[in-house]
Amino acid sequence: MNKYVERLYNGIIRENPTLILMLGMCPTLAVSTRAMNGIGMGLSTTAVLILSNLVISLLRKHIPDQVRLPSYIVIVASMVTVTELLIEAYLPSLYEALGIYIPLIVVNCIILGRAEAYASKNPPVLSVMDGLGMGIGFTIALTLAGMVRELLGNGSIFGYSILPSGVDPIGIFVQPPGAFLVIALFIAILNGFHIRTRQRHLVESTGCDRACGACAAPCEEKKGEKDA
Repeated sequence: MNKYVERLYNGIIRENPTLILMLGMCPTLAVSTRAMNGIGMGLSTTAVLILSNLVISLLRKHIPDQVRLPSYIVIVASMVTVTELLIEAYLPSLYEALGIYIPLIVVNCIILGRAEAYASKNPPVLSVMDGLGMGIGFTIALTLAGMVRELLGNGSIFGYSILPSGVDPIGIFVQPPGAFLVIALFIAILNGFHIRTRQRHLVESTGCDRACGACAAPCEEKKGEKDA
């Protein structure tokens, strides 16, 4: 697989930030009450991911290790500020719906995690593709969760009524517990299709006891010991 396409596939399927890595749960639970809110938050996060990954990758050789994380936060905060001002200016209804969760993108662990794990170690184009893949994966997860929650909780999708008259919506699905139920359903579906992360594949292939929390050695080292 082409390495650029692999970065997209990684973010959308293999290491989907919400459904596989379980990152960014705060905005997932809070704003996915409607499909449109999910798209708005997902695309906002995608824009910040792409721009921050690009800048961090370009500056990766010039940022001292001692101030690495503070530098990343400053870069991400700058990108979030620009994104927030653009949304406020051109999409005021979306800005009002997302509220405080737009500036909170600064501390979204997806963005800082990709900056530390990938953008700081790889060239700009690959870092941009990584941010794009993670952003698309996050957007898809939020949108799907929003569609299901909006349908079951309000009887509509994208504001259009779907449920027939006489069928009452289930109010819990527009509350945080409903988000947990929907995300759990999606994860069960992914498990049913046997979609595995790279880490899970390595653990299963080494034949270890899967007690990863108590294991001090990386999976690659365990696999090398078994091969030897």
